[in-house]
Amino acid sequence: MTSSTDRYDYTIGWICALPIEYAAAQEMLDEKHPCPALPHNFIVYTVGRIGVQNVVLGCLPPGQMGTVPATAVVTHMKRMFPSVKCALMVGIGGGVPSRYADIRLGDIVVSHPANGHNGVVQYDCSRVTPRGFHWTGTLASPSDTLLRALATLRYNQNQGRNNLMPHLSKLGRFSIFNRPHAESDVLFEADYHHPRREVDCVSCVPAKQIRRAPRTNASPKAHYGTIASGNAVMRDGVTRDRISSDLKGALCFEMEAAGLMNFFPCLVIRGICDYADSHKNKSWQPYAAATAAAYAKELLLQM
Repeated sequence: MTSSTDRYDYTIGWICALPIEYAAAQEMLDEKHPCPALPHNFIVYTVGRIGVQNVVLGCLPPGQMGTVPATAVVTHMKRMFPSVKCALMVGIGGGVPSRYADIRLGDIVVSHPANGHNGVVQYDCSRVTPRGFHWTGTLASPSDTLLRALATLRYNQNQGRNNLMPHLSKLGRFSIFNRPHAESDVLFEADYHHPRREVDCVSCVPAKQIRRAPRTNASPKAHYGTIASGNAVMRDGVTRDRISSDLKGALCFEMEAAGLMNFFPCLVIRGICDYADSHKNKSWQPYAAATAAAYAKELLLQM
């Protein structure tokens, strides 16, 4: 297949917030292309091919997080690559485990219309009414093209055809993306707070752990539903559960998607790196970035 160098040939945008997410995304390309010359460029892009799709990868500037930088990047990408019609926001997020969703570290949460929402809700955008909070930040639904590819992928997974592991194996030569030991995947009661000034959970009380049955295999599981997006890092279990309940079962918290959804028909894919509580740390971030990138590649192969 001929390598493209024309910026008008790229139809899929893939946006990351962190360098580790961007590194995982680059390894998912089947073919890398020379980046076209771009006018007024202040963002580093990587362009290439996945399957038959020409894809442009972009990353938020170092140290910048939240909806405003995400909006700036997606606006710039659309201007530099005018043929981009839809986008994926791919990276890490904080999971919301519950009796309805057995979310574990390394799993994937994908935005999908559910419970009256279009897949992503800006949870820090609401108004107070006599009946409580009313969420005003429900954002645009993904495009029909993305939803059709997502339906195909979900069907294949329901039939036992999980093709994520071959994509993950591409990252096997980088030790940073290796899956951490399952013993480090610990979920604590929502109202039990991490000891102050402690780096890890060695001093946390074992009796406050929520016991969960071990999984029979290490393959990441995909979950579909509402993702809560906002400008603040969620790191409190009680607040996490309350907002999730108010949103009728949000599965994940993250910080950038709300900056994209009304500019591109966008699908959000998040690898779960923590439980959005006070015990969060960075040990699962590289692997979670890898699982999200692997899922995104498999999705694009369905298009």
